[in-house]
Amino acid sequence: MSDTDLEEVREAIARTGHQLAAHNLVLGTAGNISARIGDLVAVTATGVTLADATARDVTVVDLSGNQHSGRLRPTSELEIHLGVYRSSDARAVVHAHSPGAVSLSLIAEELPVVHYQQLLLGGALPIVPFAPFGTEELASATLTALQHKKAAILAHHGSVAVGASLDAALDNVLLLEWLCRIYLDAAPIARPAPLTDTQLQAVIEVAIRTGYGSTPAIDS
Repeated sequence: MSDTDLEEVREAIARTGHQLAAHNLVLGTAGNISARIGDLVAVTATGVTLADATARDVTVVDLSGNQHSGRLRPTSELEIHLGVYRSSDARAVVHAHSPGAVSLSLIAEELPVVHYQQLLLGGALPIVPFAPFGTEELASATLTALQHKKAAILAHHGSVAVGASLDAALDNVLLLEWLCRIYLDAAPIARPAPLTDTQLQAVIEVAIRTGYGSTPAIDS
């Protein structure tokens, strides 16, 4: 892994932080972002304001958490990031203090499937019970919730999403926030009705048959 490659990843993480802030999913020094490059992990440092982050605010560690490069201490949520990379093929993790996800965690025990696009995140998403930030308890519970899922909601805290790239992880955290907002918009009127297993299976069958989500060219 060349220094140039690492610098490009660090810059991409900083840009992702700017995007999170632009979507109002972080406030001040809240949230953290990482990307895996081989056996190294580039991750935002603790105390960084993501809206103003630069490549210098991103440190690099190995999969055991040992500092590889960068002068700043990594985020207090490092164990969530490293745990994802040790246990899955994800290449990026985005953790936000998403207001919709926090609000939903105050009134529900899970986010049921309120829209078929939630299948992209793995279906219904349980709420991770509250634990203080940076603790082994929080990291362990979050990693359990992420098994077979692309996102998780942390009670009284925020959201975590993973992906095959920084763009994919960001898309997943934005999708999760959109889904939380749908639930919250409906909840004051009546208990939101989730899609049934039969309906979800029908969606899956149509998606497979039509290649939904891809952009094939029209034959001329």
